[in-house]
Amino acid sequence: MKKIGLLVLIAAIVAGFFYFDLHQLLTLEGLKSGLVQFEEWRSASPVLVAGVFLLLYVAVTALSLPGAVIMTLAAGALFGLFWGTVIVSFASSIGATLAFLASRYLLQDTVQKRFGDRLKAFNEGVEKEGAFYLFTLRLVPVFPFFLINLLMGLTALKAFTFYWVSQLGMLVGTVVYVNAGTQLGQLESLSGILSPALLLSFVLLGVFPLIAKKLLGVIKARRVYANFTKPKKFDRNLIVIGGGAGGLVSAYIAAAVKAKVTLVEAHKMGGDCLNYGCIPSKAIIKSAKVAQQMRHAEKYGLEASQPNFSFKKVMQRVHDVIAKVEPHDSVERYTELGVDVVQGYATIVDPWTVEIKLNDGGTQRLTARSIVLATGARPFVPPIPGLDDVGYYTSDTLWEEFAKFDEPPKRLVVLGGGPIGSELAQSFARLGSTVTQVERSSRIMIREDEEVSELVQESMRADGINILTSHNAIRCEKEGDVKRLIVEKDGQESVIEFDALLCAVGREARLEGYGLENLGIETKRTIVTNDYLETLFPNIYAAGDVAGPYQFTHVAAHQAWYAAVNALFGTFKKFRADYRVIPWATFVDPEVARVGLSEQDAKEQGIAYEVVRYGLDDLDRAIADSADHGFVKVLTVPGKDKILGVTIVGEHAGDLLPEFVLAMKHGLGLNKILGTIHTYPTWAESNKYAAGEWKRAHAPQGVLNWLEKYHTWRRG
Repeated sequence: MKKIGLLVLIAAIVAGFFYFDLHQLLTLEGLKSGLVQFEEWRSASPVLVAGVFLLLYVAVTALSLPGAVIMTLAAGALFGLFWGTVIVSFASSIGATLAFLASRYLLQDTVQKRFGDRLKAFNEGVEKEGAFYLFTLRLVPVFPFFLINLLMGLTALKAFTFYWVSQLGMLVGTVVYVNAGTQLGQLESLSGILSPALLLSFVLLGVFPLIAKKLLGVIKARRVYANFTKPKKFDRNLIVIGGGAGGLVSAYIAAAVKAKVTLVEAHKMGGDCLNYGCIPSKAIIKSAKVAQQMRHAEKYGLEASQPNFSFKKVMQRVHDVIAKVEPHDSVERYTELGVDVVQGYATIVDPWTVEIKLNDGGTQRLTARSIVLATGARPFVPPIPGLDDVGYYTSDTLWEEFAKFDEPPKRLVVLGGGPIGSELAQSFARLGSTVTQVERSSRIMIREDEEVSELVQESMRADGINILTSHNAIRCEKEGDVKRLIVEKDGQESVIEFDALLCAVGREARLEGYGLENLGIETKRTIVTNDYLETLFPNIYAAGDVAGPYQFTHVAAHQAWYAAVNALFGTFKKFRADYRVIPWATFVDPEVARVGLSEQDAKEQGIAYEVVRYGLDDLDRAIADSADHGFVKVLTVPGKDKILGVTIVGEHAGDLLPEFVLAMKHGLGLNKILGTIHTYPTWAESNKYAAGEWKRAHAPQGVLNWLEKYHTWRRG
């Protein structure tokens, strides 16, 4: 009841303010018209007028009424630069703090309960560096004064901190506005507007945000670099740590613009994607798919047969594919491009110095203006009791170890129902293993829409995979040569015997051993960076899996551009990493590809949407290929052709997606896709037909009815 009473009182005061036209007094015209009267009052009772002015200013800011800027100008006109600044500085800070407290009392609990999950990152940031956040906002006048007061009241920032940071942060801006007011007070005619002093005041208002931004950068730099001595000269413009997708692209860009760059890689060039992930997995997926097509050759009018093959040759082909792609990422190629490639383990000693323990046993120290960390990720191994005793494989180790086998594992357990686990489970099932896939969630591929998971799950079960969802792996046991995994569901334990166990429950960033802890660079599962991919130190950047938030090779390359360009040219212009349109694909059969929002995402985020869907069972090319299953699903803004997200399930889904990625990136709607000629008969036509489904659903029925009457009339 107290909150309601206070809210009603505030609403009544604000309503009265506008009802009695008091807001007209807080306009430039009102200020000019009353300036003479105000000056008479000030001359008669300077202290009283100053006190009343201060209280009125506090009231205006506390109630978030319009007019604070005009009152600041008035303070300059009435009291001059010094006393006007003193009065406004204290009045604005006190009023802002009252608005802050009112917002906290009335709204904080409600907002945090309802939107706490969405505000989690913001709350953590405020808790850690709330004073600096507020100081930044106060220094840049472009952010609405009243809005900052109200929004900060919703956070856990201490009231005293809010007060003193506001007092300090608004001081320079207050001086600029009060100074403008002193000039306004001296106007005798319109020609006075062109006076140099007044023009200078407004120029200061215009450039102040730029000055403030630069000042913040200087303050932050002084704070983080305080305990370090910057070299007078540097050996390199850029040092890149890690030779995966992020590191290779960063080094490539630096070399392309003739910067002196060193790339440090301790193991294999090309990183996880070339050696353990994308390339080997796609190679084995292809072999497995051909084997499956042979078993079901009757679909193509051929005789079905069981594929006879050497598992060693299948695994050898995987390594042959890696070897064929390897020159693209080799030391030789990057050396030819102008990159100094060093093989060893790098540790950041200080913000500009990297120490490298060379693979040949030596040590090298290099300094650089900027450093890019692109150290990648490794498979996460869950802490399951007995796991080490029975032995296990990961996506990093299976390619070398399975290549030693004469046959695929007879009984394979795959832990994990995400993209990696699902791709490998299906591949080895098609190559002859009896596969059991264990997933703790209620369905596999939990990040996709439920219908997508169901379709993929149905296909994988048709391949003979035993999929156990909602099962927790609780321990492993070994008795002689017999290996067992114990799983639990709804309190009931069951036993799975296996010959090989593959851990595919996710990947974790490589954070240790690079000197991050000694420098105080923050990590939270990944390296914490800002929008420019800067770490705590503005000259140290992170890109790829180690930076997150997406663990995709194409995102690592995307981030690498921003990291390298900002590292080399950030003095002039910095670019925020753009994550608005991120595509990805899972290469199970049928393939799943997505960009933007899924239905699941839209519902969770409360975003309004419409769905248009085109079934691939109606696509001529899909029918001709005997692959007429799956769909193209597009989410759009209600009533508009603007694309919010696309999910494609079916053969070549990953290859069909880029047309939608391009459309979303450049703001093109479904009408543009519909109006684009697509070759017949191709899989790409499915995109056009999906756009046609949207057009049909939004056809103007009233116009069509009139057209029907028109054509009837034309026929006589």
